[in-house]
Amino acid sequence: MKTEILTILHEQTGFVSGQALCESLGVSRTAIWKVMKQLKKEGYEIESVQNKGYRLIQIPDILSSSEIKSRLTTSFAGQQLIYHKETGSTNTDAKQLAEEGYPHGAIVLSDQQHQGRGRRGRSWESVEGRNLYFSMILRPEIKPGSASMLTLVMGLSVAQAIHEVTGLKCQIKWPNDLVIHGKKVCGILTEMSMEPDFIHYVVVGVGVNVNQTSFGEGLEHASSIQLEQGMEQNRIRLFLKILERFEKNYESFLGQQSMKDLLHKYNSILVNRYATVKVLEADGYFEGIAKGINERGELLVQKEDGSIVEIFAGEVSVRGLYGYV
Repeated sequence: MKTEILTILHEQTGFVSGQALCESLGVSRTAIWKVMKQLKKEGYEIESVQNKGYRLIQIPDILSSSEIKSRLTTSFAGQQLIYHKETGSTNTDAKQLAEEGYPHGAIVLSDQQHQGRGRRGRSWESVEGRNLYFSMILRPEIKPGSASMLTLVMGLSVAQAIHEVTGLKCQIKWPNDLVIHGKKVCGILTEMSMEPDFIHYVVVGVGVNVNQTSFGEGLEHASSIQLEQGMEQNRIRLFLKILERFEKNYESFLGQQSMKDLLHKYNSILVNRYATVKVLEADGYFEGIAKGINERGELLVQKEDGSIVEIFAGEVSVRGLYGYV
């Protein structure tokens, strides 16, 4: 019932009467009062006026299944939501749920991770109540070789959402990091279960530094949205915007089975485009100029002799020569 009440409060610009809530939900005034009391205890600022009813004034920055579901506008992303106050890894949780048959678009969301990890097994620092950690289960009907592009689709979606919510210019460091003012604020980890010609599921994990204000030793290239903008952000608002953006971009990706329709948008915010990069391979490295991605999501790097090399995300690591990017 909490979700239904929150949905009604969000839809109203003014007061909604207790009687209207009772009739709409088929419950007693006492039941409504108990939910309102619980919401206030959780940090919601709700104005109560006799003969007028209830009005939502302020929403707390807490991750809540009821709050998210009351504002969700997507068709599949997050329609099934599993929330944990804390967990080891949302990707690990999501893979287990995918094995159990959870549907396309199901999301595991946590307020804190203890075993978060990034690309190539790197650990991901997690703090409680400040950031976004979530993993989405996808069951796309695409070839396994195309699955790595889902990292790019999510990266573009998060960058767009951050810009829409905050006005900050968020850029992509191919293939799986997002940066603001040259500092990393988001990492993406994509894992999948497949056969040679069939994908069972893909799990796309996202970690966004939203309101974290300090970072440990060795994380001088890390930052958060709050630090870069100078003000605290509402995490649910950002989360919902990410899901909205992802659904639209995912539809474009599936339509072409490639990045064709998203190519211009992606390359326009690619932070290392036209920059000198170092491509690290198993047997060495080479340097070149990043030219952007192609329709297959590969990074195009021009070597000194003018030749263009197509870099696949799963094969190498790309680094800037100076600084993080």
